[in-house]
This record gives sequence, C-alpha cells and structure tokens, in this order.
Amino acid sequence: MTTAKVGRPVNHTPSAASPRRAVPASKAVAAPEKTVNGTANSNGGGAKVMIIGGDGYCGWATALHLSARGYKVAIVDNMCRRSFDLQLGLDTLTPITSAHQRVRRWGEISGNHIELMVGDICDFEFLSEAFQSFNPDSVVHFGEQRSAPYSMIDRQHAVFTQHNNVIGTINVLYAIKEFNPDCHLVKLGTMGEYGTPNIDIEEGYITITHNGRTDTLPYPKQGGSFYHLSKVHDSHNIHFATRAWKIACTDLNQGVVYGVRTEETMAHPDLINRYDYDGIFGTALNRFVVQAAVGHPLTIYGKGGQTRGFLDIRDTVRCIQIAIDNPADKGEMRVYNQFTEQFSVNDLARIVGTEGKKLGLNVETVTIPNPRVEAEEHYYNAKCTKLRDLGLEPHFLNEGLIDSLLSFAIEYKDRVDMKLIKPAVDWRKSGVADATSKAAVAV
Repeated sequence: MTTAKVGRPVNHTPSAASPRRAVPASKAVAAPEKTVNGTANSNGGGAKVMIIGGDGYCGWATALHLSARGYKVAIVDNMCRRSFDLQLGLDTLTPITSAHQRVRRWGEISGNHIELMVGDICDFEFLSEAFQSFNPDSVVHFGEQRSAPYSMIDRQHAVFTQHNNVIGTINVLYAIKEFNPDCHLVKLGTMGEYGTPNIDIEEGYITITHNGRTDTLPYPKQGGSFYHLSKVHDSHNIHFATRAWKIACTDLNQGVVYGVRTEETMAHPDLINRYDYDGIFGTALNRFVVQAAVGHPLTIYGKGGQTRGFLDIRDTVRCIQIAIDNPADKGEMRVYNQFTEQFSVNDLARIVGTEGKKLGLNVETVTIPNPRVEAEEHYYNAKCTKLRDLGLEPHFLNEGLIDSLLSFAIEYKDRVDMKLIKPAVDWRKSGVADATSKAAVAV
C-alpha cells in the first residue's frame, strides 16, 4: 500500500429569479503569449465549450484559459454567487467588475469572442434555448452553490442548495440527451463526497470481494454537509444517466482550491478573479493568507488535524482542459480526483506562519471550537494519478507561492472586513428559522 506523506505531493506510481432569455454580451481573444506544459498546451481548434457557472471563482479562470487557447466559449450563469454576497453582507477581497464588463474587456485585449448567457439552468426553457443556440461539444458544469457553510445556515439554505444543485444537473443531463447526445459533460464534483474513510480513497470506484464474489462499484460516499450531499446525489444521477442514455461524463472530484492568479486573469484589472476570505465561502488557505496579512490570528477549527487535498487555481484550469481534450467514452462516467497535494489545517497554519514572518508579519494562531461536524484527527490517503497520466504538471505549494499570495493579500488588505473572518455558521445549530441576517458575522 502506498501511503502519502501529509503536506507533500501525492506521488503514486504510474438561484434567485433570473431572466429566461440568453443574453449575448461581448466579443472577445487570441492565443496567449506563453503556452503551458502538458496536455493543456494544445489548441482548442474551435471546439465549443459551454461553461455553466462561468462567472464564479473556478469558472471565470477556466473560461479565459480555454478562450485563450482556441476554444469557442460560452458562459451560462444566473449571477447567484454575486447575489449571495448581497444577501449575506459579504464581499470579495478583490474588486471584480461585472460579468458583462469582464467579457467586453477580454474581447478588447485578446480578440476572441466569449458569449455570455444570463439565466438559471433550473429553468429548463432557458437552458434548452441556450444549449440549442450554442450547441456545445463539451459542457463544463461549475454552476452549483459550492459552500458547505452556506448549505448549513438554516433549512431554507439547505433546501436551496439541494434543489439548485441537483435539479440543475438533471436539467443539464436532459439537455445533452435531447439536443446533443455526443456532447461531453465535465462535471465539478468534490473530494468531500468521500469523507474521511479509514482506507485509501480511490478515483471514483473500488473493487470489492465479498462472500467470494468480486465487483467494481462506486466508492462509498460520506458527505459532511447538505452541500456535499448534493454532490453525492449529482454523482449518482450522472452515473445512472450515462448508463441509461449512453452519454459521456467526466466527474472531477476537486480538492480545495487556492490562489487567484492565472496568466489570463492578471492580464488586466478588469479580469481579476474573486478572492473569498470569509467564513462561508473562503477556503482554508485563502482565509489564512488574508488573516496573516491583516494581523488576525489564524483561526484553526478544533484540533486542526483535518486533512484534505489541495490544488492551485492554475491547475484547476489545466485539469478542465485535459478532461475536455481526452473525453470519456459514451456510456461512461469517468472519475478523476483533482488535487495535487495533501495538507492538514495545522500544516497550512505552519506554512503561512513561517512565510509571513519572513515578510515581517506577526503571525499567530488561535484554536476555536469547530463549527463543523467532522473528524479532527484521521487517516487520509487519496489517489490522484489519472490527470497526471494525461499530462498535468502541477504547481506545488512552495515558499514563493505563499509569498506571492501574502503580497497579494497585503495589497488589498484595506478591503478586508474583520467582522467576517470568524465562522458564524454552526452545523449543530442549523434550524428552521431564517438565519440569513446572522450567517456572516459571529456573535
């Protein structure tokens, strides 16, 4: 058995109301001056890719990455991620422009066209019109409520998360079946579907021998929130649809993403990506970096032994392109674990603290009661070889990258709202009363 060392590369041997109409936005973009290593170096050759959720953190970076490499890109988004900020009193660390301005600016500086269609994929009339008008070769589906804490605010937010994510994905499956059965679905899942089992985590499937009989089955799922469980439901629904309708799907179980810079998002201030640091949408490393930059103690939940897979946003966009360039077979739901390294929360705090002190920051840590229901010390060894086999050359978390992230956070630290740093959503206290007004700020 191969055991990964924590904190090192894992190296196994080889919706709010939305308009119904699709609204085209702006014209856009040429190939980048530099190409990237591995499969993600290839040219899209005009292949049409619809990116659902293309205005979000991962979706926007992916849209620009693909557009710059010769793919014809259409973004479909209902802008609900922006509405969440308004509902909860949150804001991104970075001053992002509107989706329409982003796309216009990309067109001006690159020369490529990105089509923007504003609407909700839970509205099948809108989705069917958008799908048929663009007729994609591949659909990249980021279009889901992606926060575990958001899904645990109260009953209303749990129901929204499940309905938005599960029904939206079912609609996408039906659109592919009815309008273009040859379209390849690239679906963003999450490593959180697996939980933290006391055995190695395989890439989607596990071969089991039981009572003398052997079968290969989907890996057991143990989602830790209503968000994670919505992803589990997605996986089961997609698995069924691929078998029943012979469509092709690649399910990417993604780890925790960090960083903000890609070649394309840093090409102009209007293209900059969002950077969440709050207790609802901010991921662990991104939160720690901002906390260090503003002199707030790094907030470690519980014992800090919680271990997960992580990857750089630059690797997220490469993985998506690799999946598009190497589609699954019809009738197959292929699963890749999309991360590059494993760290515990304590590992991340140590790394940020060490690098922060080199920049003259006084970085301290504080342990706070864990608002989540999860194991705080556990075995964790997940496989992640398939994307590397197809050409992924990862960016690993090193001193230079942490320094870059810290410098970036320091640049925008005047935009940090200190009240948003501590978590305010407690899994155990999620109830039926509307808790929107108190979800972002801890009492």
